[in-house]
Amino acid sequence: VINNYVEGTLEGTRDKTSPSGLHFRDSKRKVDYVLAYHYRRSLARHAPGAASPEPRRGSPSVALVSNGGTGKGRAEPQQQQDHGQRALPEWPGLPGLELLELSPLDALEEERRLQREEYERNLLEAGLEIEKDPENKSQGLSFVRIHAPWQVLSREAELLKIKMPTKKMYEITEEKGILKTLNEIWCKLTEPLQPQVPQQENTKMKTLSYPFSREKIYLYNIKDKDTFFDSATRSRIVREILKRTSTKARSSMGIGTLIANNVYDAAYPLHDGEYEGQNDDMNERKLLYQEWARYGVFYKFQPIDLISQRALPHYTAYICNTNIYTYYFIKYAVSYNAIFPCILFKSIVLSKEMCDQRNAFTMCPLCDKFCDYWNLSSACATARASHLFDNPATVFFSIFMALWATMFLEQWKRLQMRLSYFWDLTGLEEEEEHPRPEYETKLLQKKLKNKNITTENSNENEKEKLTWSDRMPGYAANFGLILFMVMLTFSAVFGVIVYRITTAAALSFSTNETTRSNVRVTVTATAVLINLVVVLILDEIYGAVAKWLTEIEIPKTEKTFEERLILKAFLLKFVNSYASIFYVAFFKGRFVGRPGRYVYVFEGYRMEECAPGGCLMELCIQLSIIMLGKQLIQNNLFEIGIPKLKKLFRKLKDERTEVKEMDTNQSKDPQQWDLDYILEPFTGLTPEYMEMIIQFGFVTLFVASFPLAPVFALLNNIIEVRLDAKKFVTELRRPDTVREKDIGIWYNILSGIGKLSVIINAFVIAVTSDFIPRLMYQYAYSQNGTMHGFINHTLSYFNVSQLKAGTQPENSLFAQEVSFCRFKDYREPPWSPHQYEFSKQYWAVLSARLAFVILFQNLVMFLSVLVDWMIPDIPKDISEQIKKEKAMLVDFFLKEEHEKLKLIESFVARDKQKRRSGARGRRSRAASFSQCHRSPKGSFTSFSSQHTVV
Repeated sequence: VINNYVEGTLEGTRDKTSPSGLHFRDSKRKVDYVLAYHYRRSLARHAPGAASPEPRRGSPSVALVSNGGTGKGRAEPQQQQDHGQRALPEWPGLPGLELLELSPLDALEEERRLQREEYERNLLEAGLEIEKDPENKSQGLSFVRIHAPWQVLSREAELLKIKMPTKKMYEITEEKGILKTLNEIWCKLTEPLQPQVPQQENTKMKTLSYPFSREKIYLYNIKDKDTFFDSATRSRIVREILKRTSTKARSSMGIGTLIANNVYDAAYPLHDGEYEGQNDDMNERKLLYQEWARYGVFYKFQPIDLISQRALPHYTAYICNTNIYTYYFIKYAVSYNAIFPCILFKSIVLSKEMCDQRNAFTMCPLCDKFCDYWNLSSACATARASHLFDNPATVFFSIFMALWATMFLEQWKRLQMRLSYFWDLTGLEEEEEHPRPEYETKLLQKKLKNKNITTENSNENEKEKLTWSDRMPGYAANFGLILFMVMLTFSAVFGVIVYRITTAAALSFSTNETTRSNVRVTVTATAVLINLVVVLILDEIYGAVAKWLTEIEIPKTEKTFEERLILKAFLLKFVNSYASIFYVAFFKGRFVGRPGRYVYVFEGYRMEECAPGGCLMELCIQLSIIMLGKQLIQNNLFEIGIPKLKKLFRKLKDERTEVKEMDTNQSKDPQQWDLDYILEPFTGLTPEYMEMIIQFGFVTLFVASFPLAPVFALLNNIIEVRLDAKKFVTELRRPDTVREKDIGIWYNILSGIGKLSVIINAFVIAVTSDFIPRLMYQYAYSQNGTMHGFINHTLSYFNVSQLKAGTQPENSLFAQEVSFCRFKDYREPPWSPHQYEFSKQYWAVLSARLAFVILFQNLVMFLSVLVDWMIPDIPKDISEQIKKEKAMLVDFFLKEEHEKLKLIESFVARDKQKRRSGARGRRSRAASFSQCHRSPKGSFTSFSSQHTVV
């Protein structure tokens, strides 16, 4: 199985390096997977009186290659020879040699080397072929290249039930009538936007696919065994073998355990070449870079088919999800731009009363002692800006976004089914997952603790698993730490509130008139920036904490680990991102009190109030800065900078740890496995989906307060698509193929946010905005049915003589003497018998707010369910094609089996005819022969032995 060491010249070895970096040294066998590890060689010394010590190393110009054959007899001498060179205690007869006393570091390295050797022997037994770099330095980086021959590929494809194309092709039913015409017109209009990638020759035809079976190999369209399985399928098969191949040392199961124990550093498939260079050879990676990953092609559609061929279905599903998401943002942007002029005109009308200088509304001081009375008309600019978002169109946009979210999810389900059909994922069964290395380690510790490792009950140990009592410490730590993190987020929000209150009070003491007049703007802007920094820092902390909490739970499989990690990370990041926004939307200004009886914190600081135009404008500012800041810094700058920094750090670390020795066996040009090792490993799509989910929350949960959020999200996504593409093509290793029918738990989270957005928008419209008070005034209190007098209706009176001692304005510069000041609330006037109590208008408006929440929620939920019911999850044409494919598959099998049966029958008939003609000749010969000799009784010839094997 293992070839002998190949002795040769240095030049000969260098020439054997594959020129493309994608094949073995014979330039024939393709590299399907690569294992990388760092090695450190220990030294052997001669006994006293012998020659000087010399490193134990083989020839510097050799490569260990396996040919995948079955000549096991030839393997034994070489294995013994190899152990003779490396494990000196097995050769006590060698004169004058003894092993150095190993340090703990050398002992650990020796253990890892033995595990690697055993693991690679097991890979050879599984049928794989490997090629190793020689370890000709005292320490360094080495690679094991793996090739899967046809026998292994066909065997594993059958075990994994991988669907492969058969010889049968059928025509896809096309849309007819007006839909076909519209589709043709759309294709012509969007032709300049299509990427310049090779297209399928006949898009109207589809190949019939069926799970691979070696017994039915005649069904498949096998033109070349080397290209029948594409590179993604080959790497997937090798990965499955690597995951289930075990070693006896530490009961490690698979490559995951070995990487976790630092036996290997990495395991990855290769990119199919460089994405840029002087050579004119075009490969899929270079094509993707030119037509997908460059910012110059931002206006073009994404090459979905090419991405799915090169990458993997679940990554392409993420791309398609982002496409639909962005497409629906375009719809929203068009509708918003169409209605925005009407909103602008309406806002000018609503703010006239507040901005009119003749309406002298003298307002109560905003702080004690140092703040003066002020005119409401001074807040004219704030009122105009607030009315851009606080208007009747807000209700329309909220309903529209609720239906938008429902239609987006329904459209995604339909596209998901369509992609599953074209990618042959329909009927995909759940594959049995291997346990995670951490689970195996914990289970082994449990077995050792219970002293159950015996030969007699080994079968029982295999069934043993971790119970809830084993995981109880992890569950308790999860509950406690998640609760602590949530409280930490609330504490950070409270800290920002204290900052706003104290800073506003400090700036009010300033002698500078400009500073005092811009207190609210200064405090709001700086507080939001501080909040943004806190959110970004806590986001990174929570991501690491969520991963650690999931690890101590010890989930059994990677899928379970991923789902639990997603739920924890989403919970923590959801609270972190939206806590401050919830405060401004629903709590700020609700617990202020009234003049003469304000609510104080820290015995001297009044609770902060909303701006004269309401809290909606401040909510809009808070939402826009946090959303844009997260998108710009976290989603864009971090995605560009962090992979580059990690790549640079890994390169510098390898250069620093490797001893500067002359490696004459190293090729001048780095091979593809060297280039890919420097890249950042692909760790999954959780960060990308998390970005989209948080953005989806910003867009849907508070669209009533910031209708421009979808427009900014659209601009971000146009950039984000190319950033993800560039990162995928240039900064990450090639990911392993994972075949999944859907996006899993992410769809449930999106659906949950869509339903939650209906409730939150209902409360934002009813509680935070002035939509309900305006509606009540216009139809219940206005004398002429107009909005004139609305501002006066919402302001209550307060007798300034009733202000507490020490809170009156000092050195008031107000132009006229003030007897009564106004404040925004529905309370009885000073001359009423029930002065300063809530008025009847307050309770009427409160009842209307609650009624609106119930009505809005039920109406939108009903419309969402109606849309969900009207749009089928599976497109009609796809449903018909799936039924047609099943019927055609049965017909194809029956036809092939019928032809096979006819072939067998023709062989049998021909054989019978030969036997009849042969029997006549034997009878004539037997008649003459039987006179002198009779054949033994009972002798006969087996009927089956006379047939030719078909």
